[in-house]
Amino acid sequence: MSGTSKTAPGKTPANGAPAPGEDQDLGAAGSQLTTAPKEETPNLPSLGVIGWARWFWRQLTSMRVALLLLLLLSLGAIPGSLIPQEGVDAMKVEEFRGKHDVLGPLYDKLGLFHVYSSVWFSAIYILLFVSLIGCIVPRTWQFVGQLRGRPPGAPRRLSRLPAYTTWRTGAEPEEVREAALKLLRKRRFRAHAVGDAVAAEKGYLREAGNLAFHVALIVMLIAFAWGQLFKYEGNKLILEGDGFSNTLTQYDDFKSGNLFDPDHDLTPFSFSLKDFHGTYEATGPNRGTPRVYEAQVTYSEGAYGDEKSKVIEVNKPLEIDGSKVYLTAHGYAPILTVKDAQGNVVMDKEATALLPLDSNVTSSGAVMVRDGYRNAKGEKEQLGFNAFFLPTYGGEGSTMLSTFPALLNPMLALSAYHGDLGVDAGFAKSIYQLDKTNLEEFKDSDGELFKKQLKIGETMTLPNGAGTVTFDGVQEWANFQVTRQPASGWALAGSVAAILGLAGSLFIQRRRVWVRAVKGDDGVTVVEMAGLGRSESAKVPEELGDLAAVLYEPTNDDDTPDSPDTHVVPAEGPEK
Repeated sequence: MSGTSKTAPGKTPANGAPAPGEDQDLGAAGSQLTTAPKEETPNLPSLGVIGWARWFWRQLTSMRVALLLLLLLSLGAIPGSLIPQEGVDAMKVEEFRGKHDVLGPLYDKLGLFHVYSSVWFSAIYILLFVSLIGCIVPRTWQFVGQLRGRPPGAPRRLSRLPAYTTWRTGAEPEEVREAALKLLRKRRFRAHAVGDAVAAEKGYLREAGNLAFHVALIVMLIAFAWGQLFKYEGNKLILEGDGFSNTLTQYDDFKSGNLFDPDHDLTPFSFSLKDFHGTYEATGPNRGTPRVYEAQVTYSEGAYGDEKSKVIEVNKPLEIDGSKVYLTAHGYAPILTVKDAQGNVVMDKEATALLPLDSNVTSSGAVMVRDGYRNAKGEKEQLGFNAFFLPTYGGEGSTMLSTFPALLNPMLALSAYHGDLGVDAGFAKSIYQLDKTNLEEFKDSDGELFKKQLKIGETMTLPNGAGTVTFDGVQEWANFQVTRQPASGWALAGSVAAILGLAGSLFIQRRRVWVRAVKGDDGVTVVEMAGLGRSESAKVPEELGDLAAVLYEPTNDDDTPDSPDTHVVPAEGPEK
């Protein structure tokens, strides 16, 4: 017996599926290799209200619409990154409005200052959510049905499949089918005998990965929405030795999600800053780069929790019951003693935090004396000082910029004002800037603004006996950001599941194999093997050839008529 091999006649479409005219030959064999819904063209003239609703639902739950909505969601998030957002920095939003008379009102109408809570962004988000749900639910039930069922029987003409081979053997058809069933199950195919053939299928994880990817997207959407609705984030600047309690009034600034309730959702804890420790590269091209940047704190959970110690470093936050405390900044606070014209102390060695301007911690801010001050005439006034601090002053004649972030040669420059600070007007004002509307400058002997540079221990005497200011020392401060992002773990799990599911849907090939063994007209058994993949892949013919070679050996022996030179060559893959 001479072995023969052949491919399916004619050309095969690029996707590896049979030509349209051959569908009747394949029957159920070529069906259900995917759970993707079939596209149906609506009969527009005959559609009623229900028909149009059904058509709209099918479009909304189609894969192309889901991808389009995902693209729109990504594009819609771009303005949220480029345009200042009210929920992140309201002051920058007001500054933008003041500078742009045309764009400001336009952005307001379009909701670009609050992108993530705008109507149009929410609409895209909800439509994407509905689209994914509507796509996944029916496909999941269909896939479950496929798992509970069995691979379909062999089509009448296996030679029409894209991967095909055949040979003749002296073994009985039942023996061939039994050997094929055992081989396919050993190769982890789901296989069973159907009539005169064995039907097998493999690669179900492809569709499972596809469904897992879409379910993971839903999990990520829910986690993102939940996190945005119930999140909170606040900042607090704390001087060494001072503390913080996690209540709304303690924050310097605070923002939260729309459903966040500060009376019930704030995690109860408190902490104190014992010491900030920072060291910096002293030489070389990286001079001034932080080497050690950490805050030593003591904290307690709840109202009566035990006190514990913790070192907070950059990207190593303190975690308490879902809330995280990050170390975000560091700076200096000059300690000043201020006396009025009568020599009474109105500010007793009080530290005032200044804000860094550069990497060497050149700092600026305002020192305010709100209460207790009386001028030389005995009248009540308020004092204000513009402060400029250099932790490392380069010396006389150098620029007013610090040359190193550590306290090597600290210098404080003050310019003095008196009058009304405007802090009692009932309006929110920055504590780092002076409102000079109702302030008057102290004048020096030349009639210019009175200002002076001070080193630690030096005193500035105000003109006309108005009082004195002494620079007593420097205290360090650290800024902490307290955040809570609910469902972040779910978002991470969804991201990992989405990647794994996408990898499975891309790299796993779902395919079917049929083995038919029947008696020929001459009484010799004719064996046919064919394979069909969901998409074009060289794996189907290669795998079919390997299976055929293994199956051929035990079903042929030396007593078989005309058996020399018998070999198997699998059918070529689809033409490209």
